[in-house]
Amino acid sequence: MTYETRDRLERDSMGEFQVPVDAYYGTNMMRAVLNFPISDLRFGRSFIRAIASIKQAAANANAELGLLNPELAGAIVQAAAEADKGEFDDQFVVDIFQPGSGTSTNMNANEVISNRAIEILGGEKGSRTPVHPNDHVNLGQSSNDVIPTAIHVAALKAVYDELVPALKKLRTSLRVTADEFMEVVKTGRTHLQDATPIRLGQEFVGHAGQLDRAIVRLRAAESELGEVALGGTAVGAGVNGHPKLAPKVCAELTEMLGVDIRETSNHFQAQSTLDNIVAASGALKTVAVSLMKIANDIRWLGSGPRAGFGEITLPEVQPGSSIMPGKVNPVIPESVCQVAAQVIGSDATIAVAGQSGNFEINVMMPVAAYNLLQSIDLMATASANFAEHCIDGLQATTAGPDMLDRGLAIVTTLVPHIGYDAAAAIAHEAGETGQTIKAVALLRTDLSSDELDKILDPSTMTG
Repeated sequence: MTYETRDRLERDSMGEFQVPVDAYYGTNMMRAVLNFPISDLRFGRSFIRAIASIKQAAANANAELGLLNPELAGAIVQAAAEADKGEFDDQFVVDIFQPGSGTSTNMNANEVISNRAIEILGGEKGSRTPVHPNDHVNLGQSSNDVIPTAIHVAALKAVYDELVPALKKLRTSLRVTADEFMEVVKTGRTHLQDATPIRLGQEFVGHAGQLDRAIVRLRAAESELGEVALGGTAVGAGVNGHPKLAPKVCAELTEMLGVDIRETSNHFQAQSTLDNIVAASGALKTVAVSLMKIANDIRWLGSGPRAGFGEITLPEVQPGSSIMPGKVNPVIPESVCQVAAQVIGSDATIAVAGQSGNFEINVMMPVAAYNLLQSIDLMATASANFAEHCIDGLQATTAGPDMLDRGLAIVTTLVPHIGYDAAAAIAHEAGETGQTIKAVALLRTDLSSDELDKILDPSTMTG
């Protein structure tokens, strides 16, 4: 939208204030814009959708309870639905670094929806009549229960709709790759040193297993986020709120959004802490750690092409150097690692925010919300991109199998036949002379060549 530069004069509880004439926000929002010129960080689509959905459901519930005129409720519902669809995203302009309760963002929503509802009813924006931002749009609510509820709803919806499907896509890619690589037997590595053989496919089975468990952890996070503070109003006691409002709103949100949303059984903890958010962030951090492990393994296995492991080749997606012709780098896994680092850092921010609950309210809700939602969005996008532009195009090389005969750890299967000390002596001699384990064992044991081939067969060591 393009707005005129003229202002309109509005009045609120603190007096008169100038607001851009075509803006849907009002005086409270305008004061916040001037008070918090901190950054260019703003709430995104998922949060705006969540708070608009709450306002829409609350208007319906208040009308059903006989607390709100049906005509006003209808206009509020229409305005909130439009905000839900993104028609007023450019009107949510308050900085993330604002009052810790998120009051400015709640009032941003109240004013935008109020002024649009006034417009729908043929009134004048900024007049606060016939739809008042506090008395009608915010009826039975407080920033102190709306904002934590919006955080939970936005994060729950994003995990359910975006992150879990992206991880499932990546898991599928890893499983398919595991099957393709299952016949490739190579030297395993522990402590970055040679270990007993493993199938390349088994390594990818391990990666897929990490994502199996990541999804289970996120399901637990969804349960944490499904518990919302709505109904507690100012301090958890529910003052000025109808006791049936929150259950009705939660039921409508559940039906509207397709995720399970329920009123908390303890409003005092729900509004004085961010414990559920901290727990959900912890699950996200664990997923980030898993993604970093997978991405780093891919980078190492593809290192080279001449001086590294070179056991797999990665899709060549772009030139890797501005000075070295022909160089191609593992840029997709590198991007995943950077996302993981960002998520781990965001979790630290959320942990600090979670410690900032004082008595009946936490005063770092906006920054916790921003970091939580950013983490979900980043990992969802990075995971899907990792699958599409890297995992799906991996190819195995012969480097791994070619090194098996020269590996020293295959001596492990000799231990039951000749004992640990004798096997260790063979490994040391092979390492010092450059001979294979079989060659030394033929000299130092009574085992025949055929017997050694059977004992030292790498494929039998992979389970």
